[in-house]
Amino acid sequence: MSTATDSPPENAESDRHHRRLVRWFVPRPLPQPLNPALVKHSQERAQDVQNRVSDKITAFAGSMTFVYIHVLWFALWIGLGVEKYPFGLLTMIVSLEAIFLSTFVMISQNRADAKRQVIADQQWKTVQTEDQQNQELLDLSKRILELTKELRSYADTVQTEDKQNRELLDLSRQTLTLTKQVNSRLTSDGRPESDSSRTAGAAAPTG
Repeated sequence: MSTATDSPPENAESDRHHRRLVRWFVPRPLPQPLNPALVKHSQERAQDVQNRVSDKITAFAGSMTFVYIHVLWFALWIGLGVEKYPFGLLTMIVSLEAIFLSTFVMISQNRADAKRQVIADQQWKTVQTEDQQNQELLDLSKRILELTKELRSYADTVQTEDKQNRELLDLSRQTLTLTKQVNSRLTSDGRPESDSSRTAGAAAPTG
């Protein structure tokens, strides 16, 4: 019973040690890009075998695992006495390694420059698209302004015509009123009454 109860903590402890060793000695993969342009660039770059190999080497050479391996290698080389001082073979190996690593450093810099170029190109395209959209919005704003001016001009015209129509209506009413007044003063035969006839008509009852 004691063995059964103690085994899970021991397994958990060993798992923690294993994860710790992996974290210290195994290089962590670089995070995947989120930018769609960089994702497409990475996919295109991964299609070439040489690019994949150089990326793996530069990722390993730029990790602490690379440092730990060299520290252990130099300690064993010197401590076990593989060769005597001044360690000519070790110096030659390290020099050759430095030459190749400097080349991979340049490759890594070129890769970083290519990524920056991809981002710059995408930003340029975005700016061009925004400029085109801004120009379209400006054209639409000008068209809206022209339509607004035309609408105001039409409204002013309608208002002027309405004012003129009202004036014509008033003139028509005045004309109708004057016509009624003229008709009321006409005699039965269609001629206006004279002042003498009106005077005679007024004096007739007194005779």
